[in-house]
Amino acid sequence: MPSISQKGQRMPASPIRKLVPFAEAAKARGTQVLHLNIGQPDIPTPQVALDAIRHIDLKVVEYSHSAGMESYRKGLAGYYRAHGIQVGPEQIIITNGGSEALLFGMMACFDPGDELIVPEPFYANYNSFALSAGITVVPVRSGIDTGFALPPIAEFKKLITPRTKGILICNPGNPTGYLYSRAELETLRDIVRDHDLFLFSDEVYREFCYDGAEHVSAMTLAGIERNVVLVDSVSKRYSMCGARVGAFVTRNAELLATVMKFAQARLSPPTFGQIASEAALRTPASYFEEVIAEYRQRRDTLVNGLNTIPGVVCPLPKGAFYCVAELPIDDADTFCQWLLESFAHNGHTVMMAPASGFYAEPGPGRKQVRLAYVLERHKLELAVECLRLALEQYPGVVRTELAHSVHGR
Repeated sequence: MPSISQKGQRMPASPIRKLVPFAEAAKARGTQVLHLNIGQPDIPTPQVALDAIRHIDLKVVEYSHSAGMESYRKGLAGYYRAHGIQVGPEQIIITNGGSEALLFGMMACFDPGDELIVPEPFYANYNSFALSAGITVVPVRSGIDTGFALPPIAEFKKLITPRTKGILICNPGNPTGYLYSRAELETLRDIVRDHDLFLFSDEVYREFCYDGAEHVSAMTLAGIERNVVLVDSVSKRYSMCGARVGAFVTRNAELLATVMKFAQARLSPPTFGQIASEAALRTPASYFEEVIAEYRQRRDTLVNGLNTIPGVVCPLPKGAFYCVAELPIDDADTFCQWLLESFAHNGHTVMMAPASGFYAEPGPGRKQVRLAYVLERHKLELAVECLRLALEQYPGVVRTELAHSVHGR
């Protein structure tokens, strides 16, 4: 029997999805599973996008241009200009989700063995994309005690080697919900400029900022215009995860031409998804106002509730719809599986993503979980109650006081 490749053997399982069989088994037993493990919003997709799909009048579903439909790229450029990002449609390549944009960018910018610095914890699939591209993720640790703020510039500088070719951030962040300030981004700008690096900025949660905080795009940083790669997606913005439409955006013409070769090799992005995404650009501002208000209330319900549980620490995120909580347990992977296999409260249990998969090495996230506040508030309240009772029953609870607290951050 032929052997599987070493790359295939090293490819990590998704921490977000690997517990699905246990959730399915719990549901088969009649347990209702509260899904806080995945960023799948229950917010309705904008009606204008759904109507565009319903009213498609095509005789043939053709390939689109490899860069994406011109009308959509023009519309998307207008969207960016409205957010202070000055780009034209020729500087945008439409991709199969933000995932493909990241993978194309990594393959175009880096050679095997090159190093990419990423503040951790980070979106788990960054590990997978880097492995696919043959590059090495070099983590720079942010801590729960600072609410996952950007580490000091000295920490970045210590990690830069001759193989360092880029920095990757997610802003607002997945899994932490951390929102970078302009001062933090300018710190990154200086590092990128001084060492001539690429700066990948994953900004798919741009709209979701709370408490008066404003999003600052890396595309607005002066002096590194040709270094910045913007990664975007319609998945979370319009609650259209299944559309699988993203964007690769840069002012670097040579890089665009290179990425275009990868785009041509995969032929084209999805036609139906682009039709829906172009229509979604007409979504009224009131949609986002309502969605942001709802997520802020959900955030407060979940995070404030978690911080009332003895031994639990959860910083208050300023963006996205995730939070990372540290629990008084021995191992989050074991606890999350135990919740699905051995626990129920009034017929309910909770599914979360163990945070070990959001680190380059699993150790730092051993007691942490990521939760997505993508359910209605009454379900989030029930989830908090389930976790409170579960931590009273779980045999692996560590009965010690945490040495720090970030309540209210």
